[in-house]
Amino acid sequence: CVRPLGDIVTVAPQQPQSGIAHRVTTRVPIHFHQPDTDRFSIDGTPADCARVALKRFVPDADWLISGINPGANLGSDVYNSGTVAAAREAAILGCRAIAISQYIARDQQIDWAATGHHARPVLQMLLSRDLAPGHFWNVNLPHPHSTDMELTYEFCGLDTHPHQYTYHRQGDALIYKGTIHERPRDTGKDVAVCFDEGKIAITCLAVGSGDFA
Repeated sequence: CVRPLGDIVTVAPQQPQSGIAHRVTTRVPIHFHQPDTDRFSIDGTPADCARVALKRFVPDADWLISGINPGANLGSDVYNSGTVAAAREAAILGCRAIAISQYIARDQQIDWAATGHHARPVLQMLLSRDLAPGHFWNVNLPHPHSTDMELTYEFCGLDTHPHQYTYHRQGDALIYKGTIHERPRDTGKDVAVCFDEGKIAITCLAVGSGDFA
């Protein structure tokens, strides 16, 4: 959905990296595959992708866009998210960045055509805005029903409520059980804006404290 907005180089992990957070690879080589001049497949994490993109493949990049992730990265998710980590790493390296994720409603599938349709104008708007050094945008799209819907966006703060989860014991194993759909949330923060109001939630995050700007 961003190809009309500029010259795009894709640097992506070879394997799913959900929940990998800001892990980076330093003790072993990072192997890569280059199927085209503007596409790289990396045997590493999302943060690795940001590092090698900006240090090796595209050092003069104007922006780094991480995503679109299948699943929301709201509130406390930003500390676990590989998608957000790639944008954070770019901000650390002095490159403007956006992390973007698509919330998946319960028992629903993503319509990627609708996701791209709604993401494009928001990305275009953010690419034209000023962004202070050491900051990056975190964008979460509500679950779209069609390209005919009109979605609005809201700049909002990060919700700090933790997920509701527990661990069930099975022998000598502990099994995680939790859900994002009924998570606690505050009105006006990113979780409520996306889940309850059905708006695109946009939060400016700061490198360092991890707090929102």
